Amino acid sequence: MQLDIDIRKTMHSGSRKFRLDVRLRSSSRRVVIVGPSGAGKTLTLQAIAGLLRPDAGHIRLDGRLLFDSTGGIDRPPQAREVAYVFQDYALFPHLTVRQNIAFSLTRGWANPPRHRGCDAVDYWLHSFELDRLADQFPSELSGGQRQRTALARALVRRPRALLLDEPFAALDPALRGAMRRELDGLQHRLQVPMVLITHDPEDAAAFGEHVLRLHDGRLLAPESAVAAVASG
Repeated sequence: MQLDIDIRKTMHSGSRKFRLDVRLRSSSRRVVIVGPSGAGKTLTLQAIAGLLRPDAGHIRLDGRLLFDSTGGIDRPPQAREVAYVFQDYALFPHLTVRQNIAFSLTRGWANPPRHRGCDAVDYWLHSFELDRLADQFPSELSGGQRQRTALARALVRRPRALLLDEPFAALDPALRGAMRRELDGLQHRLQVPMVLITHDPEDAAAFGEHVLRLHDGRLLAPESAVAAVASG
């Protein structure tokens, strides 16, 4: 993955002002951005995904411009070929596992048919060992099963990169360790590049080929995952 980001964005909330000023280049398959709450991590991820429009700058992925303020380029989220996995997974509670995964392939807002087969959906159900859970609803799944469903929904469109927003923050410590190991194995097997944001240095140790620290809207110098943990 070739990721080139140079963006500025000023956010206002009443009398408060927050300025995001992020510049990074990376060719790693695993980029981890570590920082405390309010550092601008989610804003950075949303800008890559096309959910937030920067005031100025550019975003380039694998040589393809996703955003460029000078050239007037701002590709919509669905045209960026990236997949965003929200912190709480954002699964539709009224849809089955199969329908949640198929939703990414459905045009418009119509719910996918509950029992209709689809080769792409079947592939990810099998890859993530969700076959026997295909007709269950999110409330019937464990935390790990919900995470796998969210990842399958993100990957079914074959994105260029996977964007993960604090994927373990809502889990208890014991489950967090298990989910780190599971995601690590899946990412190694699938070889999908990813950008992960987190406040937890243990995530950086587990996933960071290229670790950066974000503080008050600015990235500090790149560092190794080991250094990130030592200073965390």
